[in-house]
Amino acid sequence: MEPTQVRLTIPDSVDPTTLMGPADTLLRRVEGAFDAMVSVRGNQVSVSGPADVVDQVTSVFSRLIRLVEMGEAPSAGEVDVIIDQVRHGAERSVTGADDILLTFRGRAIRPKTSGQKRYVDAIRSSTVTFGLGPAGTGKTYLAMAMAVAALKRREVGRIVLARPVVEAGESLGFLPGTLAEKLDPYVRPLYDALFDMTDIEKGNVLIEQGVIEIAPLAYMRGRTFNNAFVILDEAQNTTPEQMKMFLTRLGFSSTFVVTGDASQRDLPGEGGLESARRVLEGMEGVSFVDLDRNDIVRHALVARIVDAYERDAAERGEGRDAR
Repeated sequence: MEPTQVRLTIPDSVDPTTLMGPADTLLRRVEGAFDAMVSVRGNQVSVSGPADVVDQVTSVFSRLIRLVEMGEAPSAGEVDVIIDQVRHGAERSVTGADDILLTFRGRAIRPKTSGQKRYVDAIRSSTVTFGLGPAGTGKTYLAMAMAVAALKRREVGRIVLARPVVEAGESLGFLPGTLAEKLDPYVRPLYDALFDMTDIEKGNVLIEQGVIEIAPLAYMRGRTFNNAFVILDEAQNTTPEQMKMFLTRLGFSSTFVVTGDASQRDLPGEGGLESARRVLEGMEGVSFVDLDRNDIVRHALVARIVDAYERDAAERGEGRDAR
């Protein structure tokens, strides 16, 4: 069978060096990942090989071109993620109109996959949004970006970050230090996301002023959150009773986002996420968005690790069924 040949034209607005990487490192990375010949001459990229492989290579370069057009300089890690997504048939969302926030370093935060786009759209249109999926899918990071953007636009007056403290059994009194010091290890991922979007000094000032509040789930009973953007992270470790308590803290002009991964639950019995979906799915104002391995935007190895654990879980389940 004759190999398929496709020729792509690099737009004048795209710097070929940025697209191909220093000394063509990104070009060679793409070529090495597929059974295809790739050559570049001027502003022309020629791809030759089996039809299905050529389609995949063309998709990779099309996505890279769109990223560079939006002012980004793809890294080797980002190229690996795109290659992995294309191989698994994942759609990618890279439209500039979806920018959520510019970080203090000037970097645009935007959804990078179709699943992330659905998640962001749900947060924009719903009062309560559940973002469910494995590690690396951007559940917490995008929620934080949406919260910071809402605060900057003065759509809300404060951000509240909550997380169940499973390791301490929700009993923090016996731990040394102030409440903030006791909570620090548990909310560190939320801090990491926050300080990636705003400089540390400004972020700390907002925390000191109470504009950004860190709250353990156990301390929320009896409160009502008005004019706030509230994020409950790691919600797979809530009980149904805790989830009901949290959701009923909702006040006027507020947005709630709940994130979690049911496969990472550390407690026995039905979790808060499962009960919430059973009771609330389909209710107006409440959205559930499922993210999967095709939405993972960390190191490409993370998606393969998730795949391996899912296969193992499926095989173990089949083994138990056979017995």
